[in-house]
Amino acid sequence: MFFRLAIGGRDLGAFHTCSGMGAEVEMESYAEGGNNGFTWQLPGRVSWSNITLTRPVTADTAKIGRWLDETLRRVEAKDGEIVALRPDLSQIISWQVFGIVPVRWQGPSFDPSSSQPAVETLEIAHQGLSPS
Repeated sequence: MFFRLAIGGRDLGAFHTCSGMGAEVEMESYAEGGNNGFTWQLPGRVSWSNITLTRPVTADTAKIGRWLDETLRRVEAKDGEIVALRPDLSQIISWQVFGIVPVRWQGPSFDPSSSQPAVETLEIAHQGLSPS
């Protein structure tokens, strides 16, 4: 399985792993006077966890570099899309991701004594997502 990332209409390539898609609803307890049988659980704000994508270094690494260069000069949240792909590149599912901003990019560590490929990691924050 692969994950294709596009932000603001810009294709940033395929990633091998995608983790952290999730949301959490803050719950507030309210004890109603005279009602001793239970406490109301009222939903509050929704917080979205950061999404982390990783891949071996490829020609698409330059796409991330250019996007980061432009974004970090003027940080502006943009909508994007993450698409889960089968090995034959057919689509499994996609998610619209709203208000994306970069949080962290970790470039590759080159170690000639290791047989592991050089890997890059991109972490993004967002304001919500929706399957499409």
